[in-house]
Amino acid sequence: MSDDWDSATTIGAKSHGGGARATVARTQSELNAARRSGAVVATEKKYAGGSNKVQSTEGQRLTKVDRENEVAPPQKIDLGVGKAMAQARQAKEPAMSQKDLATKINEKQSVINDYESGKAIPNQQVLAKLERTLGVKLRGKDIGSPLGGPKKK
Repeated sequence: MSDDWDSATTIGAKSHGGGARATVARTQSELNAARRSGAVVATEKKYAGGSNKVQSTEGQRLTKVDRENEVAPPQKIDLGVGKAMAQARQAKEPAMSQKDLATKINEKQSVINDYESGKAIPNQQVLAKLERTLGVKLRGKDIGSPLGGPKKK
């Protein structure tokens, strides 16, 4: 074995000739053999690599840790907006269901449910569609007051 730091032994099917080579060990026994020979060994963990698992719990845990370190979590919609939406929706003649409202503004029913329960992150475009459809203000001051339509002459 040579003492040259730039050379490496390549193990595995993808070894090609020429230049400095990296060690590619496919099995644990190949990895142990490379360690015994004194080669510099680096290992890399792959999450759910080559398996039929739905998701790796390790990756989920790391994502959760990343979210905990966020500077400021996204702002949720005010519960007063959700109450104003529900009241305006039920005051319509005939009373409008969440599904009817969702269909009218081309959104999913779950979006309406999230807005009314205060779980949604506000989207200005969705709020504008809701204001026009329900006829009440959902942004700024006077939330729940009738939306002032176009000025009449």
